[in-house]
Amino acid sequence: MTLTELRYIVTLAQERHFGRAAERCFVSQPTLSVAVKKLEEELGVALFERSKSTVQVTPLGEKVVEQAQRVLEQASVIRELANEGKDQLSSPLRIGAIYTIGPYLFPHLIPELAESAPRMPLYIEENFTAELRRKLRSGELDAIIVALPFTEADVVTRQLYEEPFEVLMPSDHPWTAKATIDKEDLLGERLLLLGEGHCFREQILEACPAINSHLNSPTNTLTAEGGSLETIRHMVASKLGITVLPHSAIGTGHYESGMLESRPFTPQAPSRTVAIAWRASYPRPKAIDALINAIERCCQEQPVPAPA
Repeated sequence: MTLTELRYIVTLAQERHFGRAAERCFVSQPTLSVAVKKLEEELGVALFERSKSTVQVTPLGEKVVEQAQRVLEQASVIRELANEGKDQLSSPLRIGAIYTIGPYLFPHLIPELAESAPRMPLYIEENFTAELRRKLRSGELDAIIVALPFTEADVVTRQLYEEPFEVLMPSDHPWTAKATIDKEDLLGERLLLLGEGHCFREQILEACPAINSHLNSPTNTLTAEGGSLETIRHMVASKLGITVLPHSAIGTGHYESGMLESRPFTPQAPSRTVAIAWRASYPRPKAIDALINAIERCCQEQPVPAPA
């Protein structure tokens, strides 16, 4: 049984005439007749009653023809899906980012990609690195944006940009008189950090290992935790302490003038490397290229200063 044979019986049922059906199918009448007879023999039933003047569809033939019509319609859908697949920028791209990147990249990335690839909307998700890794492996996400290091078998990782960390403080803090901040100075201040599970927290602790001694102290009063960078920024604005944020999340302009100030670190400044990762077998490399190019344009429009 072939799609061609199914098309023949559907057309013959519509025309009730071998000659007209053959003409519509662009084959000779004997070719169509032989193919219909072959299908009937394969099925072991008569689909049509033949006479010298007319062709009638049998009751069972009506059911077979109806089902054949459905099969042909579904085959047409498959062809359409395949044609869409040839244009790698014509369907949604599912992308995830860690919590400390997504809120600051997506507002710039979505309009940039909407302009360069208008038929490829983004499905976006923010999550922890471990969960993004799992969803990338399972195919629930097509690409993820994370901070390095990140390694995974059969996954391609490409560096996007380097982003320095900065110190955020209330505008009346004594450090506003400084041009840069030494990492060791953090030990004498009430430092607001993200909770456990956030890779950015680990990056700060790696940049200033002595902070761990405060975290593990039973009388710790020099560190506090927040659930997101936005929450921590609000806490700094409320003068509950200082914090360290990636440059893109500083957001001093979100408040009334004079509430928050930021300062870079003294060289060598801590920083993070932001990267994109996707499965090596992902069948839409042009979609990944379009995404990377859009991110690079975002970085040009919203420049990230190089770490000192």
